[in-house]
Amino acid sequence: MAAAPVFRFAPSPNGPLHLGHARSALLNHDMARAMGGRFRLRIEDVDGTRARAEHVASILADLDWLGLAYERPVRRQSEHSADYRAQLDRLQAMGLVYPSFLSRTAIKAAVDRLEAASGQPWPRDPDGAPVYPGTERDLAPTVATTRIAAGEPFSLRLDMVEALKRVGPLTWTEYPDGFAAPPKTIAADPAAWGDVILAGKFTPASYHLAVVTDDAIEGVTHVVRGHDLYPATSVHRLLQTVLDLPEPVYHHHSLILDTDGRKLSKSRGSRALRALADDGLTPDDVRRLAGLGGS
Repeated sequence: MAAAPVFRFAPSPNGPLHLGHARSALLNHDMARAMGGRFRLRIEDVDGTRARAEHVASILADLDWLGLAYERPVRRQSEHSADYRAQLDRLQAMGLVYPSFLSRTAIKAAVDRLEAASGQPWPRDPDGAPVYPGTERDLAPTVATTRIAAGEPFSLRLDMVEALKRVGPLTWTEYPDGFAAPPKTIAADPAAWGDVILAGKFTPASYHLAVVTDDAIEGVTHVVRGHDLYPATSVHRLLQTVLDLPEPVYHHHSLILDTDGRKLSKSRGSRALRALADDGLTPDDVRRLAGLGGS
């Protein structure tokens, strides 16, 4: 008998949940229930500089208010640094990780110089940021070690060129209309991201490394998340393949946009679910606003 499918909702506790989060949580919950599967909650608080305990409490309260039952215990990334370290060690043993000391500001300045010298635009990643130019990829290990020992801020980056040499063409299975309709095979393009960050001086894992590690440990088979994360799937498929981790199937759902046509965002103060509840809306109202109909 095949194992039950496993879905997960994985918010970051750096602000209150809004309607966009509700759509993702409800979709994961409803799809798991429809398929006789399991629904898990993960708190993505690996970045301790942004995570707040009060936001964790509000996430749990909001999900309870929505009537969503999830498995316990809840996985909190901040409690599992050793898991990420183990995967990072594996990548380092393969020679696929190197330290980088350039800040975002320094990277932008370096790219500006390259563009001025060549008269050509420098590549941008799918998020619109300049692709890291690989300046420190061949930095002598003794120099890097000395700088790290001196307390200099650093990131650990994936050597994308070397990683891609270890794999063949990468794809993922995307269900564009939900899991009732046939899937599509999507060609992955991790090279578009350049040498992505895997960890930092104060962060045990980047989103990319943490998410593939967590999904493997929790046995996640069906990843349902917003379409803004569609391009990141290319990096995740590369890491899953290099680390020999299981490959989930994916559904990237549409986003709820504000009146300016931008996705809802904590940083821009999109209205929290709690504010909607305080205004008298019910969980069924939220379902309808999220485009999912009543329960």
